Amino acid sequence: MRLFAAIAVPEDVADGLARRQSGLPGAKWRPREALHITLRFFGEATPRQADDLDAELSSIHRAPFELNLEGVGAFGDGHTERAVWAGVAPSEALEALHRKCETAARRAGLAAETRAYRPHVTLAYLKRPDPKRVAAWITGHNLLRSPPFRVDRFGLYSSWLSLNGSTYELEREYLL
Repeated sequence: MRLFAAIAVPEDVADGLARRQSGLPGAKWRPREALHITLRFFGEATPRQADDLDAELSSIHRAPFELNLEGVGAFGDGHTERAVWAGVAPSEALEALHRKCETAARRAGLAAETRAYRPHVTLAYLKRPDPKRVAAWITGHNLLRSPPFRVDRFGLYSSWLSLNGSTYELEREYLL
């Protein structure tokens, strides 16, 4: 089972993002229900690890906080660009929650994350994109700024791969 912890994007913010999901030929735009800010991707987990992870995530206590999205970008470079995303404005509260999820993963016996944490909302996956079109899309949407939204919960999601991309299912929700 592939698992990750994430904050769901509120419906009004998702509506604003959906209006930007066009103008890139071949992009696989993510549906509204899949828009989220990953706190920690855990990867494959056994049922026992999933239970231990759930127990650890349940013990996280943080105060609710506000976030807003700001700017857009792409992962990869040139013809290797693989996704476009909306950025998240810097937030110490978000960073602290991410660190708590990392600690929960280690306590559940999962490997430590080796990549730097870059909070974002994936808007589309790309396959062999035209770098000029990606650059133009980024330029056209780089002033993105969502209204602040309250984060008072996060979830443990399972990820299922299919021919149409990944689908996500909320397994557990944790209140802050």
